[in-house]
Amino acid sequence: MTERAAYIQMEGICKTFGVVQANDHINFSVEKGEIHALLGENGSGKSTLMNMLSGIYMPDSGSIIIGGKPCHFHSPKDAILSGIGMVHQHFKLVDILTAKENITAGMPGSFFIKNKGMTADIDKIAAKYGLQVQADRKIYNMSVGEKQTVEILKVLYRGADLLILDEPTAVLTPQETAALFNILRNMRREGCAIIIITHKLNEVLEISDRVTVLRKGQCIGTVNTAETNAKALTEMMVGRPISLEIQRPFVESGSEIKPMLDVQNLTIENQEKIKVINNVSFQVRSGEILGVAGIAGSGQKELCEGIVGLQKVSGKVIFKGEDLAGCTPGTIINKGISMSFIPEDRLGMGLVGGLDIVDNVLLKSYRRTKGLFVDRKQGEIMAQGIVKRFDISTPGIHHQVSKLSGGNIQKVLLGREVSLDPSVIITAYPTRGLDIGASYHIYDVLNEEKKKGVGILYIGEDLDVLMELCDRIMVIHQGEIMDILPAAEATKEQLGLLMLGHREEGAYHA
Repeated sequence: MTERAAYIQMEGICKTFGVVQANDHINFSVEKGEIHALLGENGSGKSTLMNMLSGIYMPDSGSIIIGGKPCHFHSPKDAILSGIGMVHQHFKLVDILTAKENITAGMPGSFFIKNKGMTADIDKIAAKYGLQVQADRKIYNMSVGEKQTVEILKVLYRGADLLILDEPTAVLTPQETAALFNILRNMRREGCAIIIITHKLNEVLEISDRVTVLRKGQCIGTVNTAETNAKALTEMMVGRPISLEIQRPFVESGSEIKPMLDVQNLTIENQEKIKVINNVSFQVRSGEILGVAGIAGSGQKELCEGIVGLQKVSGKVIFKGEDLAGCTPGTIINKGISMSFIPEDRLGMGLVGGLDIVDNVLLKSYRRTKGLFVDRKQGEIMAQGIVKRFDISTPGIHHQVSKLSGGNIQKVLLGREVSLDPSVIITAYPTRGLDIGASYHIYDVLNEEKKKGVGILYIGEDLDVLMELCDRIMVIHQGEIMDILPAAEATKEQLGLLMLGHREEGAYHA
């Protein structure tokens, strides 16, 4: 990019929360007509920095300069008045209102919501940036991509010419991501400044003009995207070289592929008697990783919980010839069945936050203990092994789990489940919230279990990881299986269409 005067400048920004230095003298600038990616591991200070730029936090020290003028934001309203708008990862829309009502809410004259002038203004902005939105459609009838478009339009309607997007593609299909990137390119052409907070290196390289990398609250540097690559950016983020290759070892299955888990005609209803899982049948084989892809809320959570006995189900869940449908988790453990579950909700469902690492390790293994007394010494040995193997950052094995970082909590949970020598592992988003190094360590651990003949059901949201790590990928949409594909032959476009519910006739039959 040619050198131009910065539109936004953040100079010497510092922000501390208690003893944690979230931002340490950070310098950051954005030009008009630029897409600038803000990259860094979890806890690197990305969100804190952008929350100050959008008026949610105030810096302890440092200055924010817009168009050459110093600015002091005391609220998000101040930032909006200065032309800065932020679209958060979790949308702030009212589901029962229409797109137009959400876009104009809180604006002068918005009480008269049918004002033709407002509708004309919305249409004009949408046409300018190539935004496709049905203004009178209710939010609850929209896809995730459509909701995101409404959020962007809401910010633009309020006069923003700097747009901050927090993990904008986290829950989008490849088709929705492509549509979003077209919108961002249109905005760049119209002179808007755009900041993307993300951790997806391939998308950074595809859409951004420059990249700024943060690590442990400090700015490591800013580079032109055209002059860097994924390996170099990863080294800037982590501070050391990391291989970005995910192995997919082939496990010899002999003359017959042995199913470790056989799910037959599984149906799960929610409290409103709506089928969130509808007549689903599949097998998880010995020595394979079966990936599950789907738009958020497609039934992934209920599927996991139904298999391990946390949801009331109809149908069959056959493990080594025994039907577990209707069994509680306690009953499954008491039967001596070696099935491990790593849930999405780590503390609410997987671990007890008020207990230490040792007690959390013993939560499942104590049921196998003969006699009245729990062998705490054995629990301590297991906990020490888990801390060492998974490189858990903790003052000690008796440290309270809730006081660990999110990534370390996940390592405790995964370590406990793997240490029980399971035959089947059910895992939902096991690397969510982990840094790159820890994530690749988790992939290695799962592959080690796979080599032992363990069958693994892996629910993930990153299609690139699913395609590299898994042997087969099962796509679900609104609680139904769209297809099960060999991962080595699948494409992101193909998976995205299936996630949206588009299935070729005869492609899959349960």
